[in-house]
Amino acid sequence: MDHRIPRIRTKLARMPYQPQRSHSMGAERHQFRLGARIGSAQADAFEAEHHIALPTAYREFLLRLGGSGAGPFYGLLPLEECRLFTMNAKAQDGSPRGFTHVFHPSAMRGDRFLHIVEMGCTDLCLIGVTGPLAGRMLTGNADSFWSANVSSARDFLSWYERWLNHMGDGKDNAALGLTSPPIVASARWGPRARARNPRP
Repeated sequence: MDHRIPRIRTKLARMPYQPQRSHSMGAERHQFRLGARIGSAQADAFEAEHHIALPTAYREFLLRLGGSGAGPFYGLLPLEECRLFTMNAKAQDGSPRGFTHVFHPSAMRGDRFLHIVEMGCTDLCLIGVTGPLAGRMLTGNADSFWSANVSSARDFLSWYERWLNHMGDGKDNAALGLTSPPIVASARWGPRARARNPRP
């Protein structure tokens, strides 16, 4: 078992009770609870059906911690709802690259990305499953409304723990859209309250 798993489990269990935590968009949906873990047979079947290998850190999370629920944005999708995408070709005008479901007639051949976190609308939070970005997390938009952003986290567990750390520290993370600014601004522990009651 990856040594980060127990640490992540502990941080997640404590998160709802952190008085200064950030308020993640979608937290009211998952309430920091994970769904049931999946079995290795289910992971194997998914890999065989889609002709991919789940990145090790992500697969470890699903088997050891939970198969859905608590996570950035609206939370982790159950594996059976995860869909494969390819990145669209670079546009000649330099506009952002979108993503297309692999079964769509216009989908390009190329590296595969698995949609694993629900962001809403046509925004996507994906993990690379083939090619040079395999195992890395990225966000993008299916309709090319904004440029894809590859996380600097080396794998899914690092990315997920970074989310927990930001939540616990009350930090905003615009790149991941983790915090609802209006909630933070008016919170009793937020910047307005700190300005009114500076520490001695």
